[in-house]
Amino acid sequence: MNTRKVLAIDIGALEGRAVVGWEEDGRIVTEEIHRFSNDPVTLGDTVYWDVLRLYREIKESFVKAKSYPDIESAAVDTWGVDFGLVGADGHLLENPVHFSDKRTAGMAAKCSDEISKEELFKLTGNRIKDMNTAFQLRALIEQRPALMERTAKILMMPDLFSYFLTDMIYAELSSASTTQMLDAVFGNWSADVLDKLNIPARLLPQVVLPGTIVGEIRKEICEELGIKPVKIIAVCGHNVQCEMAAAAPDDGSDFVFLSCGNTSLLGTQTEKPILSDRAMQLGFTNEKGFGAKTSFHKKLKGTELIRECFRQWEKTGREYSLADMEEMAKKSQPRKFIIDVDDPTLSAPGDLPTRIALMCQMRGQGKPADDAEIIRCIYDSLAMKYARAVSELEECLGKGYEQLYVVGEGTEDELLCSLIEECSGKNVVKCAAQAAAAGNIKMQLAALKKLDV
Repeated sequence: MNTRKVLAIDIGALEGRAVVGWEEDGRIVTEEIHRFSNDPVTLGDTVYWDVLRLYREIKESFVKAKSYPDIESAAVDTWGVDFGLVGADGHLLENPVHFSDKRTAGMAAKCSDEISKEELFKLTGNRIKDMNTAFQLRALIEQRPALMERTAKILMMPDLFSYFLTDMIYAELSSASTTQMLDAVFGNWSADVLDKLNIPARLLPQVVLPGTIVGEIRKEICEELGIKPVKIIAVCGHNVQCEMAAAAPDDGSDFVFLSCGNTSLLGTQTEKPILSDRAMQLGFTNEKGFGAKTSFHKKLKGTELIRECFRQWEKTGREYSLADMEEMAKKSQPRKFIIDVDDPTLSAPGDLPTRIALMCQMRGQGKPADDAEIIRCIYDSLAMKYARAVSELEECLGKGYEQLYVVGEGTEDELLCSLIEECSGKNVVKCAAQAAAAGNIKMQLAALKKLDV
């Protein structure tokens, strides 16, 4: 029997991977063939994505996939909000800028004079943040008007890579829904938002649904790499929606989803966006996902806190593996120290363990005695934060859930999963560790099956 195989290229904010996948006995089988870092570059006072290097890694992924000669399609997913500028001649005008770049600092507050935060949330469903695409564009329009005059189209990052491969210009729905410019209800560009923020509609491509076969890889790329043509599919370009597609139960039942990695996201799928004042107050956002459903979720801190402590201790000669840290935490007294993992002081550069210890003292809990107590504090605080987010989700939706589907590297941490289960009172169901790639593959296979109908 000929088993269809596809290539998923999943690029996160820290690293990327290429994964070949196929369906076998009703489940998706994956094999990673390439992994690479994603390293932003600072030039002057601007932080850029090294997009040409990432494109080279995508090409390398196709080369390594030649050992699977029956691959039929490929798709790219990435992070949200960031984009490239394409000129009228079809060339990329400059490297895309990183969402953390300071050019947008205070832009959301500034734009609130033109459209209130409440109205903006009601129209787009997006949590209002300076990094969102709409505010990045406003910053460019104000700070670099000549560049924007030369721009014919903006392409979200996954759509930009697809453009490099196919020459096709489009805006895939899930990525478009991270921009703060897409109408949350109708799924098209919001004329009201564009008008009030003075963003030219000409910059925005036509929106296409995830699962659309947009073309084939260009002939000259095939000749360069010595590969055969394959279809390029617009899956959910925002990797969060790929993760959610991987976690969603096959029977279509309701579920709560936790993507647990360096940063975490907790949410669910709904038929319609949730645009209540309470949802806005609690920091939830609405995005479009597979099947045009709405992903209702919020961003949370993740295991980056553990990794940052790891890096700090390594500088002083105390070297632990992540498995060591899990064992250390298991042996420490539970819930002796609890902090707010979303406290902005924890995001500042510098000695994180010292800041955590100081935070514990300020809360009247005393000072952690050793590294193990610092790590246990992070584990307990993360689990309690996730449990609270589940309760907030249930409050916004007016319904309860019994199970919590966990994806990402957190699925490999037994202690963290058990603490999440204990604090939330939900049955934790572990799904794919590399969920974005799995969801990417799932959507490609679904799109290819439609060709048989």
